[in-house]
Amino acid sequence: MPRPIEIADLARIRYLGDPQIAPDGRRVAYVVTEIVLEEKRYRSAIWVANVDGSGRMRFTAGTHKDTSPRWSPDGSRLAFLSDRDGVTQLYVMPSDGGEPERITDLKHGVADPVWSPDGAWLAFVSKVGPEGPVQRADETEEDRKRAAQRSDTKVIRSLKYKLDGEGYFDDRRRHIFVVSAEGGTPRQITDGDWDDTQPAWSPDGRTIAFVSNRTDDRERNTFSDIWVVPLDGGEPRRITPSDGVYNSPAFSPDGDWIAYVGNPIVEPYGPTTLTGLWVAPTTGGEARNLTAALDREVGNTVLSDQHYAVAAQRPLWLPDGSGLLTLISDQGTVPVVRVSLDGESTVVIGGDREVANVSVAGDGTLAFLASSPTRPLEVYVTAADGSDEREVSQANADFLAEVEVVPAERITYPAEGGVEIGGWLLKPPGFDPSVRYPLILQIHGGPHAMYGSAFFHEMQVLAARGYVVLMTNPRGSTGYGQKFVSAAMGDWGGIDYRDVMAGVDYVVAQGYIDEQRLGVTGGSYGGYLTNWIVTQTDRFKAAVTQRSTCNRLNLFGTSDIGWSYTPWEFRGSAYDNPSFYLERSPITYVKNVTTPILILHSEQDLRCPIEQAEQWFAALRYLGKEAVFVRFPEESHGLSRSGRPDRRIERLQWIVDWFAEHL
Repeated sequence: MPRPIEIADLARIRYLGDPQIAPDGRRVAYVVTEIVLEEKRYRSAIWVANVDGSGRMRFTAGTHKDTSPRWSPDGSRLAFLSDRDGVTQLYVMPSDGGEPERITDLKHGVADPVWSPDGAWLAFVSKVGPEGPVQRADETEEDRKRAAQRSDTKVIRSLKYKLDGEGYFDDRRRHIFVVSAEGGTPRQITDGDWDDTQPAWSPDGRTIAFVSNRTDDRERNTFSDIWVVPLDGGEPRRITPSDGVYNSPAFSPDGDWIAYVGNPIVEPYGPTTLTGLWVAPTTGGEARNLTAALDREVGNTVLSDQHYAVAAQRPLWLPDGSGLLTLISDQGTVPVVRVSLDGESTVVIGGDREVANVSVAGDGTLAFLASSPTRPLEVYVTAADGSDEREVSQANADFLAEVEVVPAERITYPAEGGVEIGGWLLKPPGFDPSVRYPLILQIHGGPHAMYGSAFFHEMQVLAARGYVVLMTNPRGSTGYGQKFVSAAMGDWGGIDYRDVMAGVDYVVAQGYIDEQRLGVTGGSYGGYLTNWIVTQTDRFKAAVTQRSTCNRLNLFGTSDIGWSYTPWEFRGSAYDNPSFYLERSPITYVKNVTTPILILHSEQDLRCPIEQAEQWFAALRYLGKEAVFVRFPEESHGLSRSGRPDRRIERLQWIVDWFAEHL
């Protein structure tokens, strides 16, 4: 009989990502990441399978991280990234197998490889300092000694001096390079005191599109634009209007158009403006948002703890150039949608699930990565019209045969103003409606993200421990349209709080919840709302707040992005309206707390710095409240998704033990 899913099963799951179908549509390459728990690390390998699922094999060997598989245009070679030599470099090997050849040896590593249309070159991104690109082989012992002797004191002159997960910035900038597919010295294509990323080749191989913020005020804005630069030199030319965030460029097959995704950051919605799929003439002219009529975000905004190997998804042109394929976030699902150049859309790959990545072959065959509430991410193949779907990877089949997973029941419930709120319930195995169960309310981060129809190990563990788990998408969540995602702007702790509490009331009214055993937890924005909830009500008997905030006033200047989004979310800067920032800060009402609180926080969290947890814990304990503070060393804001595996497991153990003790 299947056994209940356990915390330690986090290390049993294989994490799949980045499926790339070969140009002829006969094979798929993809990334499989495994946890090596005894070594406290991850390892990733490239796997290749035939599109019918046969011939499945591990394509790259080794014990490190091999990622980003990319087929050459003729399908004869496979490029990929690997850190097997200590620093991530670019490798190429025959697609029928053999020894990989390293074709870069740059000190600061390589990212985002893209083949040229003729297969002769690869473009990529690497960091460049004042000394220019440094080949590792050219470094002398004297160079290394001088580097070791340099002061490690940080001198800050720019507002953008840190980023969660990356740390503190130095004087290096990302730029575009090209290198022969046979190896040799890479040639730098872009330069300047800005980052240039996401290269894309034009069909004739003469031009590269890329993403950059070259605005005069780039220190104080979060804009990015699409640029194009001739491969043989010349000044880059800007395609987009420098009024928002635009990225992921892709040339049409005839080279006449550039597709990209993004949104303006202007009134009234600012950064909550829905991300759209745009096309602009390559030679210049007015751009069109092809998805404006959908009233949905382009891309996958669903949250899960299974996205370790998932790559960023670019829009894909259909082979005949008649339209594009893109992902859309829609009420907790993420389908693949075909969009014509006239803006007409058709769902090609749908269902009650999330699609995380997709690629297209020359004949239109699609490979995609998808998960559902009861299945981790796997690789599938389908015909161009979405028919004849089949799973090709089977990476988690043995694991799923061993454990019992529970379905996620989709619910909707009424909230203030006649709005229907969406959510999911996970019930314990063997659920009996005559029994009274404890309930755990889960609140997602963002707030501009969504829970959805995806596998979530943490939720399965809590259900297996006997809890009913409620995941809800209050106003401010993505997937429900422009008005919905922007509804919490200027009202954090207001309508969003009332929406999640309406969900608790709805589930309690079903008659199988013990109202004396309610728990609440959430991370990031979900941690903020967890803190807010326990200052507004005493209904919850236990709370776990994770990577949270409690003082919105001083977060403005301590978070890596606090200064960039809170003037929109809190209707003005902290210096314009400090009283409102404090009014919507849980720390202001800390005396009201009666709920025992477990505080989980990472010491290298630059998004919600650990001083927020320190403030919250100090206030609670000073006032004699029950609180425990757990600090995870070396970890960033993404601990629960990409932290060191043993620490991810320890985090789950703390959550389970806290709720077991108090509920």
